[in-house]
Parts: sequence; C-alpha cells; structure tokens
Amino acid sequence: MKIQKEAMAGTLESSDLLVKVIPNTGIEIVINSDVNKQFGDQIRAVVEQTLQDLNVTDGLIIIDDKGALDCAIKARIQCAVLRGAEEENLDWSKLL
Repeated sequence: MKIQKEAMAGTLESSDLLVKVIPNTGIEIVINSDVNKQFGDQIRAVVEQTLQDLNVTDGLIIIDDKGALDCAIKARIQCAVLRGAEEENLDWSKLL
C-alpha cells in the first residue's frame, strides 16, 4: 500500500497523538513524543508493526505523541494510512 495523498488522524490532546502521512519514496518515520526517553522504542515498534500489517511500502509517517497508549497509536496510524492510501479494497482482517 502506498500513500497517495496527505492525510491526518488524531489530536494533540493529552494521552493522544496526531499522525500525518505524506506521499514519499520508501518508508520514513518521524516520531516527536513527550515520553520519547521512556517509551520511544515501544512507540517505534508499534508504528513499524502497524505499517507492516497494513503492507505500507511508501510514505512519510509523522507522529506527534502526547502519551498515547499502544491501542491508540495503532488506531490513529490505521486511520491516517487508510485515508491517505485511498484504498477501496481493504483486507479488514489485518485491521483488528
């Protein structure tokens, strides 16, 4: 799956995150987090796994995290990627 257009999901409220996806060649992940020192590795792992589950091959993924839980990170990434990819035929089993 490739990101076809710029898209966003989420907020900058406490315990949430804002995910931006932008068309790009290859995968690039930028994470800005208030809790990066404590949880940066875990946030990156969740982002990478979610992108892998969605078969994302190209796109710039920008994460502005305000202390979101893993389930929120996954949901926001899925939403932003699906908005940006403009996919019509989805494998919903990969979104659970």
